[in-house]
Amino acid sequence: MIYVLILEDEEPAVKRLKKLLSETVEETEVVAVLDSISSAKQWLQENKQPDLMLVDIHLADGISFELFKQVEITCPIIFTTAYDEYALQAFKLNSVDYLLKPVKKDELQQALNKYTKLNPKQTLNIDQLLQAVSQAPADKYRQRFIIRYGEHIKTVETKDAAYFYTEARANFLITNDGKRYVIDFNLDQLEQMLNPEVYFRINRQFIISIGSIDEMTTWTKGRVMIKLKPASKIETIVSTERSPEFKKWLGGE
Repeated sequence: MIYVLILEDEEPAVKRLKKLLSETVEETEVVAVLDSISSAKQWLQENKQPDLMLVDIHLADGISFELFKQVEITCPIIFTTAYDEYALQAFKLNSVDYLLKPVKKDELQQALNKYTKLNPKQTLNIDQLLQAVSQAPADKYRQRFIIRYGEHIKTVETKDAAYFYTEARANFLITNDGKRYVIDFNLDQLEQMLNPEVYFRINRQFIISIGSIDEMTTWTKGRVMIKLKPASKIETIVSTERSPEFKKWLGGE
């Protein structure tokens, strides 16, 4: 009998995993289904470790790799994730395997075959796993910003940000629908957080998204004048030193 613990916060995915397990291995028992890091931590502290864990990378309260910082886990792990197949290659370290959602029966079978060949007491190299997840495209770039105004707090998805700029020592985010919010990060910090395929710093004052460009006009000294959408009251010109890279960026290079 293989005792399996499932960490997954999407009910359809849980049902699919249970179904595939029953079809793939006759003698399996799902000992628990947990949807968060906190509930998994408590369960593992109070129960004997299972023979195998099926773990979604993104749980209800964060990235599942955080769990391994808090609890010593010695059983093999099969990760599941929504990342694309190319990005996942960086994750194949000491885990048994990881599977792209929706999980396919033949892929689960292959992963279970790997499991049977492993020492069930093999300890995961958590430092390597944490390093790998920090390099994954889905986590490398900031997904949303927390906005504070007065006593209120809200979030803005990064994909909804048209551009960022600084003025009078304050930093602002402008959304695609023209709303302006003060943010806690300066442009130097934002450059490290934003996907460079989507956002480009045109000068010391502006970082713009490719979708925010309405019109472009050639300017003096090889520079480019940009008309943004939503419109900006501040003149936006690509600096001379950034113009060559900007033109490459426009072409997707």
